Amino acid sequence: MTVAPDPDRAERRAAALAAIDEDWNPGALGWTVDWQRQYAGLKALLDGGARLTAVVAGVTWHGEDIGRWLATQRRDFRRLTEEQQRRLAELGVKPARAVRARTATVGAASMSRRGAEAFHKGVQALTQYLEREGGGLPRRAHVEQFPDGTEHRTGVWIVNQKQRRDRLDADQLAALAALGVDWAQ
Repeated sequence: MTVAPDPDRAERRAAALAAIDEDWNPGALGWTVDWQRQYAGLKALLDGGARLTAVVAGVTWHGEDIGRWLATQRRDFRRLTEEQQRRLAELGVKPARAVRARTATVGAASMSRRGAEAFHKGVQALTQYLEREGGGLPRRAHVEQFPDGTEHRTGVWIVNQKQRRDRLDADQLAALAALGVDWAQ
């Protein structure tokens, strides 16, 4: 036998739950139970003395990664409801700054002086490595020691150049190719 729901009982129950916690029914407020739980976790962390800047990915509350959730809320702030935005703003949360698209190409003419110096230092480090080792590229973790005692993370630098190869100018690509770094194949 199935019992039909009692609307009066449901109304009394909803009023009792609302008296205990105004957020008891997040679906009616426009967000999910998961969002409500993580929001409550962030609020609890802050009420417990945590600083908002310290709530980064990996910071958990009752097994929930509140830091990762917070980063997502900042990134997607404009997609949240006005009420969600208001609640987060009350806690001091602001939207992530928008990253502007790169408009200029990074060629020899537009490359910053610092970028040009960094590229030149990488070429120096790779040249020194090749002269000492007689050929072959260093592994990613390789750090080259300069005579003046400074270090250069040459292996990582090569990986970065490969990732940026579409933004390198012809002279830079030629310099790398002359050292045996050529991704055209």
